[in-house]
Amino acid sequence: MSSSGWIVTVAAVLATLPLATTPAAGQAGISKAAAKAPKGQPTPRRADGKVDFSGVYHAPGYGPGDPRSATGENTAHNIARDLKPGDVPMQPWAEKLQKERLANLSKDDPEGLCLPMGTPRVNPYPWKIVQTGKLFLILYEGNVHSYRQVFIDGRPHDKNVEDTWWGDSIGHWEGDTMVVDTVGLNDKAWLDATGHPRTQKAHIIERFTRPELGKVVIEITIDDPGAYTRPWKVTEVAQLAPGWEIQENICNENQDEHGNNLDVQHLVGK
Repeated sequence: MSSSGWIVTVAAVLATLPLATTPAAGQAGISKAAAKAPKGQPTPRRADGKVDFSGVYHAPGYGPGDPRSATGENTAHNIARDLKPGDVPMQPWAEKLQKERLANLSKDDPEGLCLPMGTPRVNPYPWKIVQTGKLFLILYEGNVHSYRQVFIDGRPHDKNVEDTWWGDSIGHWEGDTMVVDTVGLNDKAWLDATGHPRTQKAHIIERFTRPELGKVVIEITIDDPGAYTRPWKVTEVAQLAPGWEIQENICNENQDEHGNNLDVQHLVGK
């Protein structure tokens, strides 16, 4: 599919998904311009000297002035938006599946059905980091108002965790970098709206750095031998949203008495 075809397809997908809307420009009465962090301010640190990642952030690619990719896509649309096709080493079955999902306008996207987006997917909504000495907590405004707990108290992975949307995440410090290691994932989540698959063999490593007050950089390694021939990496940048707070967003309120999503009829596909 050509780049222009991808843009049209993804635009059609996001037009149908109940979650995939642009974040409110005036959350809590604050304009986007006012929510832009000043540049060049020093990296904040906790009393113990560790980098402090705490704060509310615009979703990667959705902050004020964030550039679009060459194809016009954003991170929620396509996790590989800044990569060349050959940089995403999909196995033949995975490539075929992604093409089928695109051809169907991603009508079966789990996020469009009010299911969790899963690690390491993002959507256009703000998110928040709460950090203590032993816990790195990520709260998401969008999706099903989900959260991720990253334990940084030295514990190993839970050997009993498997087949989960978010996985079992543990973290450790490498200098000023927070390294988050996640296993125990299911094969139900998509990596993005374009349908890059994820399998139960996935091992996700995220490296969080905060080079200055106003942004967090996340280098993500996707090591999933179930769907890809080798590990591959993407880098996402999230801008601080000063003065913002995440707000309640309940996707599954839009259901009938039987728990069925009332908007499914609009996910018509092709």
